Amino acid sequence: MNLPAAAHTGKLVVYQVFTRLFGNQNSTNKPWGTLAENGVGKFADFDDRALAAIRAYGVSHLWYTGVLHHALLTRYPDISDDHPSVVKGRAGSPYAVKDYYNVNPDLATDPRHRLAEFAALVARTHAHGMQVIIDIVPNHLARAYRSTSAPAGTCDFGVDDNASLEYHRDNNFYYVPGQDFSPPDHPAQGQWLADAYAAAGRCAFQESPAKWTGDGARLAKPHWNDWFETVKVNYGIRPDGSTDFPLLPEHYRNLPVVEHVRFWADKSVPNSWTKFRAIALYWLDQGVDGFRFDMAEMVPVEFWSYMNSAIKLRNPNATLLAEVYQPGRYRDYIQLGKMDYLYDKVDLYDCLKNIVRGQESTARLDAVQQQLQDIEPHLLRFLENHDEQRIASPEFAGAGEKGWPAMVVTTLLGQGPTMLYFGQAQGEPAAADLGFGRASRTTIFDYAGVPAHQAWLNGGRCDGGGLSQTQRLLDSAYQRLLSFSACSASLRGAFIPLHQANLNETGGYDHQCYSFARCHLSDWLLVFVNFAASPRRCQLQLPKAVCAQLPQIAAGRTLSEKINADGLQRRLERTDRGDLQLLIDCPAYSAQVFQLTA
Repeated sequence: MNLPAAAHTGKLVVYQVFTRLFGNQNSTNKPWGTLAENGVGKFADFDDRALAAIRAYGVSHLWYTGVLHHALLTRYPDISDDHPSVVKGRAGSPYAVKDYYNVNPDLATDPRHRLAEFAALVARTHAHGMQVIIDIVPNHLARAYRSTSAPAGTCDFGVDDNASLEYHRDNNFYYVPGQDFSPPDHPAQGQWLADAYAAAGRCAFQESPAKWTGDGARLAKPHWNDWFETVKVNYGIRPDGSTDFPLLPEHYRNLPVVEHVRFWADKSVPNSWTKFRAIALYWLDQGVDGFRFDMAEMVPVEFWSYMNSAIKLRNPNATLLAEVYQPGRYRDYIQLGKMDYLYDKVDLYDCLKNIVRGQESTARLDAVQQQLQDIEPHLLRFLENHDEQRIASPEFAGAGEKGWPAMVVTTLLGQGPTMLYFGQAQGEPAAADLGFGRASRTTIFDYAGVPAHQAWLNGGRCDGGGLSQTQRLLDSAYQRLLSFSACSASLRGAFIPLHQANLNETGGYDHQCYSFARCHLSDWLLVFVNFAASPRRCQLQLPKAVCAQLPQIAAGRTLSEKINADGLQRRLERTDRGDLQLLIDCPAYSAQVFQLTA
């Protein structure tokens, strides 16, 4: 099902791809392997076949993760030479950016022309009806940041800092005056870095005075678990936590972007603010359609008002996603910070993971949905991303199909976007320890191949030809679900709970089941989900009060199942007490989604 751009009448679908890993067909997967040993994917691997195959999942936005030039150990003359003591893994962390005005040379066929190759990728992605999202990491930079590609007149981070002071408003970094930086002691799993440092035959990494580490550690010698490869950016937060910038009045919460632009027009702001605004506008000019902001909650909300209003002024349709893990602050980042979408991890993701693992009842799902109802359209929902354990890993579900009911809820529960991580639809278990990255999560630090994804890639044909039968069935299910969500108008409408009404009244319905309806005008869906390892058969009840909220619903109407391949149809029947009911016959780890047939 290849969708034209205009087909997105339902939800947005974001496809997150770890760019370095997507096109890599090398299956060596040697721990701590070099690029030459383990291979690396390129921008060119996202050809027309690959992009069409991604689009077939109903994708509206393609988030290319790890695009920006970050610290890495592969050496490129006149481009990149990073010290092993401040790089995580052979391939480096994509969240230790060393040049905000260019892209990772690993990803280019010809590193000298890497920015032109990225521009061509943006154009190809647009030609397939998808928008391009890249990361911006405002909280921290690579320990040895140095841009060789910045536009004329651009001053690098830290160049004008007064490094004799721990803090100054217009310093880009925080300092530890009078102390030199020292790398952390390496535990056993980090011994390779120590060996690489010794083998480099170079002087120790020089940083004098030491800077604060990216996670805020103020030590000249950070601990191994600190973000030692990065330095924290100063946004005008003094070491005692007080602020050194204008505060945004509370009533701006309800004002449009243009008023935020006017507020900041005559304000003096910290230097780091202007630098990051320039970076964002630069990438908009390169054709990028939006950004995913890493660890947005570690940066003041006022900065986001300043930056995001400038972005929206340049491109009102830019898509802004943010990683925020404090539900009590969600409204601040949406209303004051002008974010479009925030991660819904702490509530929905954590709840669903616990349900899949048998640690929580489905009863909590209604509460999760209701407590965030006013901002729910702004919540990005997912079951996998580069930070989280793979569904198929033993640490999560142990098999991709066991997480399928949770994916149905993730996709259909709310109005906000759904995110799909590459390899998720094929049940990738992330079983390998590849050096710095550990099993259960696909590594973001090492050169690697991703086995289930490679089977889908099938030598570049992107047709799933190497998948097992189980993997093919799961992959097809993901395509049907997400494509349907992209086209279903009902998902732009109201959420109507059914769980509690059925829990105590319906035989065969228990705490491993979940049900709800979605309705927009005359378009409505009925969703039943079975998290159990055994089938469920029941007469799902639609109380009279619920039926009153669903236009055109009546006894005798036929409903068609939309996400399975069996073409199932069911008729609504009236009960003795005047409610309606629908026969549900749902296999283990599955779901049924019924839509009214006109």
